[in-house]
Amino acid sequence: MLSSRVERELRHHVIPFWRSLRDSERGGYFGYKDHDGTVDPTADKATLLISRILWFFSTAATQLNDPELLEEARHAYLFLTAKCIDQVDSGVFWSVTCDGQPSDTTKHSYVQAFAIYGLAAYYEASGDEAALAQAQGLCGVLEGRCRSGRGYGEAYDRHFQPIENDKLSENGVSATHTMNTLLHVFEAYAGLYQASPNADLEEALRRITTIFETTVYNPERHRLEVFFDEQMKTLLDLHSFGHDIEASWLIDWGVGLLGDPELTARTSKWTSALAAHVYQEGFRDGSVMY
Repeated sequence: MLSSRVERELRHHVIPFWRSLRDSERGGYFGYKDHDGTVDPTADKATLLISRILWFFSTAATQLNDPELLEEARHAYLFLTAKCIDQVDSGVFWSVTCDGQPSDTTKHSYVQAFAIYGLAAYYEASGDEAALAQAQGLCGVLEGRCRSGRGYGEAYDRHFQPIENDKLSENGVSATHTMNTLLHVFEAYAGLYQASPNADLEEALRRITTIFETTVYNPERHRLEVFFDEQMKTLLDLHSFGHDIEASWLIDWGVGLLGDPELTARTSKWTSALAAHVYQEGFRDGSVMY
């Protein structure tokens, strides 16, 4: 069965791979490993990576009921909260040095979202109220510092002054808004809502779903637009099959948490169309085109 094969791969390959990157001396997990498997212990540690590792070990610990994996999650949690969060100006940095000093102090909405997602998963796994408080605090940062009338801003300096979005732009454009950031803010809020539901998070999930349905989703081409200007006008004729298939299940999952049959039915019409279009147009020889 596929589920048995997946669990074997998880237990015998995926989990050991990430455990091998644990930095027991400086904290957190090593930030770089080359194609040949050689770790660079001096490489910067990206908050995005630490947050995803935190989510991974937290979720694996919950699913497999494994206290050793929960300890790995705690190792990531301690580094994230002690080194990656700006204790002066709030929010999380883009990256820190190998020993946890601020390196790239960009505050990006995308990275704030992944920190929330990881912290929410750790709270679910551990019951640690401090982790929940940290996740809720970063949610307040996103809503208070990054939210705009059309979604969420992208890149900011350490003091949350807007800067050019060079990290999540490409193809010669500098996007004021991106589908990718909006999707992962939704994902983060869904994870936090699952861990600790409240009315503000529900409102945010509904609001973001509406933006996707009315502005980001292109019903004529059955795809999500990718890069936008300040007025949420699309900037490029670009199809991202990977984001489309990712969004099709992420948005279904998040909307499903709200327990609203009408919203679920309406949303599933276009998320199903997204998935079907990826299969029809992007799936080739056992893999998905870029």
